[in-house]
Amino acid sequence: MSSSKIEDKLIETLDKYFQNFGNKVYQNNFDDTDVLMNAFGITQELKSENKQYWGRELGKCWENILRDLFEVTCLDFQPPKRFGNDEPADFFCSKDAIDTKYRVGSGDSGTHKKFEQYGNLLKKNGYNPIFLILRTDNLQTALNKMRVGNWKIYTGEETFDYIKTKTNFDLKQWLIKLEKAGTYKIQR
Repeated sequence: MSSSKIEDKLIETLDKYFQNFGNKVYQNNFDDTDVLMNAFGITQELKSENKQYWGRELGKCWENILRDLFEVTCLDFQPPKRFGNDEPADFFCSKDAIDTKYRVGSGDSGTHKKFEQYGNLLKKNGYNPIFLILRTDNLQTALNKMRVGNWKIYTGEETFDYIKTKTNFDLKQWLIKLEKAGTYKIQR
């Protein structure tokens, strides 16, 4: 193969990535927070010091808050169920199989396959697969795989609307009240 054909092929690849990188939206401001971060007084600056830690911990906190809220407000609440070796949802409320995510940022193909498989498994067993995602800055390819897997996806305000409809509790306003009271504000 000639040198120019090799270079043409490599340039084709670089052009593709150049376009993808150019389309990537970076948020450099430290104002991009959410009501859960605000309730603890966690700034984007603090979060950026260890994104993996804060993402994991805020995700677990979000899951526990929602599970506890649904458990005390939904008469037909059920904890996670095993389907073979898997627990494809965090909890159940009537026919809704609810999985919670603080934010979906994984581009891992294994994770994407599980989203698809779990949604289809739940649907096959008569459940409505529901994702309740707090943040709106999610990885689009992951959301697309969720949709292929029959998940109904709620993000941001839609999530709080769904929660309020199901639980008759305004979680967003409650978290805002906590922020204003400063009860859980982290001291640095």
